[in-house]
Amino acid sequence: MENKTHLVDEITGHRRMRRNRKADWTRRLVQENRLTVDDLIWPIFVIPGNGIVEPIPAMPGVNRMTVDKAVEAAKEAADLGIPALATFPNIEMELRDETGSNSLEKNNLINLASAAIKKAVPDIGVITDVALDPFTSHGHDGILRGNEIVNDETVEQVARAAVYQADAGADIIAPSEMMDGRIGAIRQALDAAGHQNVGIMSYATKFSSAFYGPYREAISTGGLLKGDKKTYYIDPANGTEAVRDAALDVEEGADMLMVKPGLPYLDICWRLKEAFGLPTFAYQVSGEYAMIKAAAANGWIDGDRVMLETLLAFKRAGCDGILTYFAMDVARHLAKK
Repeated sequence: MENKTHLVDEITGHRRMRRNRKADWTRRLVQENRLTVDDLIWPIFVIPGNGIVEPIPAMPGVNRMTVDKAVEAAKEAADLGIPALATFPNIEMELRDETGSNSLEKNNLINLASAAIKKAVPDIGVITDVALDPFTSHGHDGILRGNEIVNDETVEQVARAAVYQADAGADIIAPSEMMDGRIGAIRQALDAAGHQNVGIMSYATKFSSAFYGPYREAISTGGLLKGDKKTYYIDPANGTEAVRDAALDVEEGADMLMVKPGLPYLDICWRLKEAFGLPTFAYQVSGEYAMIKAAAANGWIDGDRVMLETLLAFKRAGCDGILTYFAMDVARHLAKK
């Protein structure tokens, strides 16, 4: 046995990685990344009405909520220490049209939610999206003219919508529609309206992914979508293009960058953080969430451990925070710990 030990020492040069793994206290002492409640942004879905909490079948544990219930949820999130919410509306079908004109209504559902949440829970951040897909009859993120999602007309509209969202209390505008020039236009519009302190979290690299299905069910656009979104979302094969896209957003004034989806694109998270040094976020999207929940429900994985492991992976990849539907579960888990 002694000779074998000497042989291993000769091979390893006396460097033994397991020394730092031998006990819980040493593992904690040398841990490189940590997940805290400060890393969490909780996406929520808002619906018209009052007193309604409506489960989303494809996303077990996630609900659509009327504004009053969203306010209650925001209070609970704030009590757990979650820094911010990201709100997404599911509006009535009769309000949806070819141009998504309801996005320009000052008192539309998303703006009513922002105002109510900020009034009741002023210290929690509210992040809103100006993409048009919740408002269009065709399910696209922009204005459809013939067979084309028109860029400049869409940019003009989302910039106007951003001002209304800021007026209602949004702290950060997070444009996800991936039109060229949108960050600069939104920044100019916000500044001109006196919202110099409202930030922009750019969906800098939003990929044409198959992981969005449950989200489209949540906002009722899945059955509306005509064609696909490949003419404005990034090809999943293209990493360098994604970095170039993010660089343009940085030049135009983005305060923060987001990668969407999250886990399949950890390399992009790392590349953006290394390239630009801006606060970088990942969106653990609905498909990622649904897969973990489904596998856990079938007993194939330990759902809580996988949930935490995936979120820690974002931190290891350089992310400053994560938009995740697990936010409340994680916050409760961390509070107990």
